[in-house]
Amino acid sequence: MELRIDRQALVPVVQQIVDALVCWLHCNNLAPGARLPPVRQIARINLLSQSCVVEACERLVVQGVLESRQGAVFVVAAPTPDARDRQDDLWFQGTQPGPSSELQLGCGGLPESWRESDDLSYAIRQVSRTDMAGLFNYSTPLGLPALREQILKRLKPLAINVEANRIMTTAGASQGLDLIVRTLFKPGDCVVVESPGYPMLFDLLRLHAISMFEVPRTPHGPDVAVLEQLLLEHRPKGLFINSFHHNPTGGSLVPVVAQRVLQLTRKHGVLLIEDDVYADLHSGTGTRLAALDDRVIYVGSYSKTLSSSLRVGFVVASADVIARLAEVKMISSMGASRFCESVLACLLANGAYRKLLKRQRQRLNTDRQAALQLLEDAEWEVFGKPTAGLFIWARSRWMDCAQMQARAQRHGVVLSCATAFSPVGEAADWQRINVACACDPRARAFFQATAPNRHQAF
Repeated sequence: MELRIDRQALVPVVQQIVDALVCWLHCNNLAPGARLPPVRQIARINLLSQSCVVEACERLVVQGVLESRQGAVFVVAAPTPDARDRQDDLWFQGTQPGPSSELQLGCGGLPESWRESDDLSYAIRQVSRTDMAGLFNYSTPLGLPALREQILKRLKPLAINVEANRIMTTAGASQGLDLIVRTLFKPGDCVVVESPGYPMLFDLLRLHAISMFEVPRTPHGPDVAVLEQLLLEHRPKGLFINSFHHNPTGGSLVPVVAQRVLQLTRKHGVLLIEDDVYADLHSGTGTRLAALDDRVIYVGSYSKTLSSSLRVGFVVASADVIARLAEVKMISSMGASRFCESVLACLLANGAYRKLLKRQRQRLNTDRQAALQLLEDAEWEVFGKPTAGLFIWARSRWMDCAQMQARAQRHGVVLSCATAFSPVGEAADWQRINVACACDPRARAFFQATAPNRHQAF
């Protein structure tokens, strides 16, 4: 069993072993109960320490991929009913990273193999030892003061200069959007959303009986000509917009489009909600709407980069709006988790989060270039060719959606649901490609199998 470990890579060796073992298991199509080669043999062939191999196998036991037997023996685990249910759930399919052995090529966050636990574990222990209030008490309505102070520091490089009373923490960006919708809109209102766009936002708006009008997303932002027509004809109450590394196209707002969006929303009295949850994956300069107009409601998150389980996000708005949101937040959920906020504040204060972002950006930049080359070799059409962030929006020139799904399944790859990114549920051949998954051997084999000269391979 040759695992091909790269000791110069940014990925920790144990995580590389985990990824390689998952790929090996899939390629060999081992039945439940089949034994892996002995740990000592795997370590010797790949010049690894036995402790690293054992740790990797134990991680796969926790994920439900392997089972352990007496004497450091590991066997393939049988799929659990929960895992089968997740695979059959088309609404969820391919949109979120999960524990399945299949590759979620269209997932919306960093896969588990990219998550780093050491600094997070240290911060959890630190809070457990030194902050008893963080273990047992509710957070304040606006959120932990120490965390909000760190968020203020994070916003300054983005030219978003606000006071502490204009920031409220939330249980992830999802709660922030939910509070905005239920507080500032009412059933029967209409809003403008980008298409393609964020599936969970569409579901949230439908849940609250908010009507949606779609504005096409271009590589540089929303189509402002269509936006102007929508504002004139329908007089919507709000506009929801992704600023940087748009989900799912990967594009970012350019200054001229940002200025035009602001002009139109001011003229027509439209609430502007800027979703910037992928901001920390951007290392260059850029224009945020909230930096240009303090009436913009700005939503951010740490779940995409640090931990989806911690569920920490925030909202920036006027003091009056924040007060209204905080009241609904306390009524509906008694606030956010003080423990999670304390852990995040610790990571931000000690610099660990900043260093994590640097490593993630470097890996994404490397993998993005490789992914774009794979797509070019397979003659896919790429929307805008993003230069940063997590996503590439692309489609095969030779296959429709059904053919793509079938070809992906043969290679152990799960694509996003064809209708996921449309406000009206319209199917599309375009695929959201997660850069962090695109260089996996299964993804490489899938892309190669979609090239025009490979059609007869299956």
